[in-house]
Amino acid sequence: MQNGPVPTTLTLLADLPKFPPGSKVRFLGCVTNYSIKTALLTLEHNHPSGNSFKALVDVNLLLNTLKSEETRIGTWVNVIGYIERKTQNVSTTDEGELRIQALVLWSSGPFNLDRYERSLDRKTAEAVPDVGG
Repeated sequence: MQNGPVPTTLTLLADLPKFPPGSKVRFLGCVTNYSIKTALLTLEHNHPSGNSFKALVDVNLLLNTLKSEETRIGTWVNVIGYIERKTQNVSTTDEGELRIQALVLWSSGPFNLDRYERSLDRKTAEAVPDVGG
C-alpha cells in the first residue's frame, strides 16, 4: 500500500500518449492556444522534430491562481497533472491530442530548451533496454 501522493513522471510532451489515463505526469510545453470559455490550454513541443502532438490542458482547477502570462501564446509552461483521455482531432488524422487535468502550472521562465530536450532524450534512452543484435 502506498502512503503519500502518487509519484510524478517527468516526460516529453510527445511521450504523453504512452501513459495510461490516470497517470500523473510533469511536462513542458509552449502555449499555442487558450480558450477562456472552456479553460483549455493547448500546448505543443516540436520535439522530436516533426512531432505534431498536442496536449489539451484543463486549467479549471487553477483559475483562481492562473496568471495571464501563463496563457499567452508563445509562453513555455511546466505542467503537473493527470492524463484524462485521448481525443480525436477531426481536422487531420495524423495529429494527436491528449487531455490533461492540471494540478499545477507555472511559467518556465528563461531556460535552455536544447539542454532540456537532451536530458529527457538521455533519460528515455536509458529507460529502454537495448534489444539490438
